[in-house]
Amino acid sequence: MKIHEYQAKAILARFGVPVPQGEVASTPDEAADAAHRIGGAVVVKAQIHAGGRGKGGGVKLAAGRDEAAEIARKMLGMTLVTHQTGPEGRVVQRVLVEQTLPIERELYLGIVLDRVQAKPVLMASAAGGMEIEEVAAKTPDKILKETIEPGFGLMAYQARKLAFGIGVPALCVNAAAAAMTALARAYEAVDASLAEINPFVITKDGKVFALDAKINLDDNALYRHKDLAELRDLNEEDPLEVDASRFGLNYIKLDGNVGCMVNGAGLAMATMDIIKHAGGNPANFLDVGGGASAEQIKNAFRILLTDKNVRAVLINIFGGILRCDTLATGVVAAAHELKVAVPIVVRMEGTNVEEGRRILKDSGLNFTVADGMRDAAEKVVRLAQ
Repeated sequence: MKIHEYQAKAILARFGVPVPQGEVASTPDEAADAAHRIGGAVVVKAQIHAGGRGKGGGVKLAAGRDEAAEIARKMLGMTLVTHQTGPEGRVVQRVLVEQTLPIERELYLGIVLDRVQAKPVLMASAAGGMEIEEVAAKTPDKILKETIEPGFGLMAYQARKLAFGIGVPALCVNAAAAAMTALARAYEAVDASLAEINPFVITKDGKVFALDAKINLDDNALYRHKDLAELRDLNEEDPLEVDASRFGLNYIKLDGNVGCMVNGAGLAMATMDIIKHAGGNPANFLDVGGGASAEQIKNAFRILLTDKNVRAVLINIFGGILRCDTLATGVVAAAHELKVAVPIVVRMEGTNVEEGRRILKDSGLNFTVADGMRDAAEKVVRLAQ
């Protein structure tokens, strides 16, 4: 689950990471009042779940209260397009009004899970303000890493090593190291999948701050963080993805015209690959999971067909926990209820597969049954065209 910058900064501040003074606002008047309380020049930052806001016009400097209100008036309600939002952009519904800082240097800090080591890794780089992927591609030697041992956390010597390694001045090393260990504590405590500060700045008076912050939370751990679950902003998510989550379905919208219904993330990836191999483009990633009910199957089908770009549907199921007859019952019910007009190709194997095929055959609906994944992909791509 993604959260906004102002929410991420509130979490980091709770664990001792220095953040600039700031307030969130959803109206121009609130922005003006926030700027007045902060005093002096401020920066007004659009709050959306995407990077590249500055290049898209979502970060502006204001000399004081009146200018902050004017910037907020233009920014609130605008559709902000960045390289991460796609061409459709995101509507700005709130802004962060924050104090300006006398920046001397911009650095990068980030924690992710290293799946090879099965441990979190803190990355630090002197190339702050840049996309870390770009730094990794062009100058990987500029990224330093320290593995965080579970149960011990980031050790002080590791933090100091990273601070010296990315060129933090000696007088600021202790402050930078303290911020790094606080970042690591926050990452662990909230069950984050990503915690990033870019840029992490050193000011001209020798202080350190998280000038920006990004935290992604592990959805599977939200049951033990009820307060964090409330930070979810449904306006920042695709409506179909929100709808799918209500029924325990994993759905991600893509830009193709072949709808995909599968059970299991691995099978979903393989299905999308083989559709591409057959010359088509998947319209989505939809995983109904291993134990889906007929009701979930029906809702999955409804969500698939809500996407007006879908020209054909491929149902690719391996019946293990989810039996093939349960799948077929749900598909037939959905097709009748929703009056499906697009072609449907079904490839199923596993538990009760013969019963599942019989249900499809006796439904009176025109399903195309495939013999294997390749056959299914070729048929659905041809039908979609």
